[in-house]
Amino acid sequence: METALVVGTGLIGTSVALALREKGVAVHLSDVDAHAVRLARELGAGQEWTGQAVDLALIAVPPHVVGERLAELQRRGAARAYTDVASVKVDPIADARRLGCDLTSYVPGHPLAGRERSGPAAARADLFLGRPWALCPGPETDADAVRRARELVAMCGANAVTMGAGEHDAAVALVSHAPHVAASAVAASLEGGDGVALDLAGQGLRDVTRIAAGDPLLWRMILAGNALQVAGVLDGIAADLAAAASALRTGDLDDVTDLLRRGVDGHGRIPGKHGGPARDYAVVQVVLRDRPGELARLFNAAGLAEVNVEDVRLEHSTGLPVGVAEMSVRPEDTDRLAEALRFHGWHVPPVPDGPRRTLGMVTN
Repeated sequence: METALVVGTGLIGTSVALALREKGVAVHLSDVDAHAVRLARELGAGQEWTGQAVDLALIAVPPHVVGERLAELQRRGAARAYTDVASVKVDPIADARRLGCDLTSYVPGHPLAGRERSGPAAARADLFLGRPWALCPGPETDADAVRRARELVAMCGANAVTMGAGEHDAAVALVSHAPHVAASAVAASLEGGDGVALDLAGQGLRDVTRIAAGDPLLWRMILAGNALQVAGVLDGIAADLAAAASALRTGDLDDVTDLLRRGVDGHGRIPGKHGGPARDYAVVQVVLRDRPGELARLFNAAGLAEVNVEDVRLEHSTGLPVGVAEMSVRPEDTDRLAEALRFHGWHVPPVPDGPRRTLGMVTN
């Protein structure tokens, strides 16, 4: 691909443009918001579109206007092939068909990536690295259009997953849309919490409510396009919560215990970072002082020990100048990492045996 057009310079569109620019693609930008185009251009995402034809046009607009944008672009002969990034697929495809769009050159798509922040200022060229990117070509879609869409996905560092539009919408209802509503419900319950209660908030609450910080108007449009699928998943979640509440009132906690066990099993089904079943890792917890260079020292020690840190997350202590870094490593690497950390000045308690073990608290 040598040329591309990005229509819609929000978070996703600008992130795609930045990724393509890193691959040497000439990117043109278009948006009804002139300020957004200007900001994306200043970020290095490309140049404003003046009507020239390109190899591929990416439509990064809300789901309910994808069909209209596709029809407009095809009337202008804007590209050889077209794709979109809307988080629902059935309704945009139906709109495109109703508007008489050429479906042979259109590959419906959806990158499973995002951030709580929106707009071009939040864009990142690496937003899609290692992330799944659904492609939902129809029976009439031309093979060349699919090839161009898959090339786009590869250039963004994502992994293409081909599926049907209905299958896609059911899947995202389960793994994205309903979880967002559930997280918002938990976060909404905090509105009535007093300052003393919120001062006790830990990383668990932040993890559960993180996605609730998304743009409500954008999510309203997303949920409207997948309403029945999301409602079905929420019915199941609501039934579980109602049963748990009833059990807690009566003191019979069998239903609660069953829910907690099913939660563990369901969490275990979430694929690991490389896809496939999640692996069991040991977690090394390290207390970090709030001073420059602490994380660099920690990762340098792991690197010198030739230990790959599979994952890391930071938990901040409210009101204290310290935080906790949780480093996930392969269980067979824990002894070597512990020895390296001791050598570099951290105190490491004895390492217990067994999978998914935690090395206690490491301080320096």
